[in-house]
Amino acid sequence: MKPDMFKQPVSILVGLGIRAEVRSVMDAYRHLSEWPQSLRDAADSVALKACRAALLGEIEAETARGLFAAFAEKHDLLAPEIDAIAASHLRRDRDPHVR
Repeated sequence: MKPDMFKQPVSILVGLGIRAEVRSVMDAYRHLSEWPQSLRDAADSVALKACRAALLGEIEAETARGLFAAFAEKHDLLAPEIDAIAASHLRRDRDPHVR
């Protein structure tokens, strides 16, 4: 495995229901670099700096992954887990009171 690869990808939404799997520090760096200037804040700044440091070998890729995931969560970009979606559909099928 390459040193910038994440142990587990971060699933984010990049459009109307379109998922993307961010699998490496470089992927995260690209997404952060493309983040609109008008929406930039401390979360993306910290995550971007962490990605740069990870690419230079100064910190672990998993540290950058954690900061990227925190950025994605803050901006409601994290894609819902497929298992959670499937489970919610199963509950609705079994319980007529759940909508």
